[in-house]
Amino acid sequence: QVRLVEFGGGLVQAGGSLRLSCAASGRTFSSSTMGWFRQAPGKEREFVACIRGSAGSLTNYADSVKGRFTISRDNAKNTVYLQMNSPKPEDTAVYYCNTRLGFTDYWGKGTLVTVSS
Repeated sequence: QVRLVEFGGGLVQAGGSLRLSCAASGRTFSSSTMGWFRQAPGKEREFVACIRGSAGSLTNYADSVKGRFTISRDNAKNTVYLQMNSPKPEDTAVYYCNTRLGFTDYWGKGTLVTVSS
């Protein structure tokens, strides 16, 4: 059974840094596209970043985080990371890890990130 568990959320000051982790289990994910999404209070869930390819060489970012956030993966640990540098108060949200296998989307339960000004 596929399981995604996010770690690393918490309170961070604007301009600081925070790293989120997503531990995947249930199969090998090295060739799967992995992504991060987020949902702020009162808003819809939105795309943040994704990483493709076993070498993690293909990445894509939302314009709002480009240049500040970096997605990476460690295939040996079946883990995906989101390095958040210079976060802003508007980055406050629950962050979710995602992967799609076939026609099925899998989600973690999320980790809350709060950015104080």
